[in-house]
Amino acid sequence: MKTLRILVTNDDGVLAPGLHCLVCELAKVGKVFVAAPDQERSATGHAITMFQPLRAKPAVVPGAEAAYAISGTPADCVKLAIDGLFRREIDLIVSGINRGANLGTDVLYSGTVSAALEGVMLGLPAIALSLAEFINPDFELVAKLSRHLIQALRERSWPADTLLNVNFPPLKLTEVRGIKVTTLGRLHYDNPILERKDPWGGTYYWLAGQIPEDNNGEHTDVWAVKNGYVSVTPIHFDLTNYRLLDTIKAWDLQLPLDRGEIEDVDGDNNKGGE
Repeated sequence: MKTLRILVTNDDGVLAPGLHCLVCELAKVGKVFVAAPDQERSATGHAITMFQPLRAKPAVVPGAEAAYAISGTPADCVKLAIDGLFRREIDLIVSGINRGANLGTDVLYSGTVSAALEGVMLGLPAIALSLAEFINPDFELVAKLSRHLIQALRERSWPADTLLNVNFPPLKLTEVRGIKVTTLGRLHYDNPILERKDPWGGTYYWLAGQIPEDNNGEHTDVWAVKNGYVSVTPIHFDLTNYRLLDTIKAWDLQLPLDRGEIEDVDGDNNKGGE
């Protein structure tokens, strides 16, 4: 069997313990290459760097064939690695292990998930890995479980436009109830904005908030992790709401194609404002 060439990335930075534990485990099943941000880049979503250069400096990550610390976003790291640093000699992209969950609608903010999604957009299979724990994350255990999961997935295939978003509950191995294949849940936050005063009397804000008791069903990733399961959610980048296509077509929306019609509308509006 061909040696698996794995690109590991994240949004917590190239020094993150989750990435280092993951690389050590994946080095047992293939050749591992690393392209990760040179600093914390959490919650950057799918941002890319356009108005300043990217710099890639060699980094030391035990178990990796080569590693780079990149002065950009997670999506930058994958784009640069695939089209530049490693010249598309990659079979699989693995993003993580993230410190904290990436569940439900929060995936839209996640640099971890966006890094994997960038890989999918470049035509490569990708997996995002997250552990729902901030205080005492057991990355070694999750890295071992991730290696076994990736070995199992190697025998299978999934659509090229889809990544697998995997979230682990913060439990001991004996407490994990199994794997649930899930849909994305919905997360909303109470009191998401904290307003405070600095020593000079100026106002500043923190984005924060608490997650209230939710009504996510058993089919969702939010419910699965909360109830002790590892969630595996297939995600793709086509955000089209296909159920609404025929409805919106039936609206028969039209725009004025004549310059005069546009001027008339503007003129009418100006008259109304007098």
